[in-house]
Amino acid sequence: MYANLVMFTLGPGKRSTAEKLFERFAPAAKARKGFKTLTLLADDTVGEYGVLNVIESKEDADATFEALFPQLQEALAGIGQGQPTRRLFEVLEPKT
Repeated sequence: MYANLVMFTLGPGKRSTAEKLFERFAPAAKARKGFKTLTLLADDTVGEYGVLNVIESKEDADATFEALFPQLQEALAGIGQGQPTRRLFEVLEPKT
């Protein structure tokens, strides 16, 4: 499995904005091929947020990112601080 971690900064006190964005994009992320889980990460003290999306394959993770990231960039225009970033991780689980 693979995980897209997309980080973005809204600034302190913007949790409700982050939650609204998360709820807005959740149905589209869940509908993507290979979807496993979706989690919102929050550091309210600095207003930094992340979305962790676990997906079955690298190909599906890349396709999900390519489909949704431009929409997220558009949604963050005017409210985000800087550009959102993406990291791709392989997800490893215990063998036992």
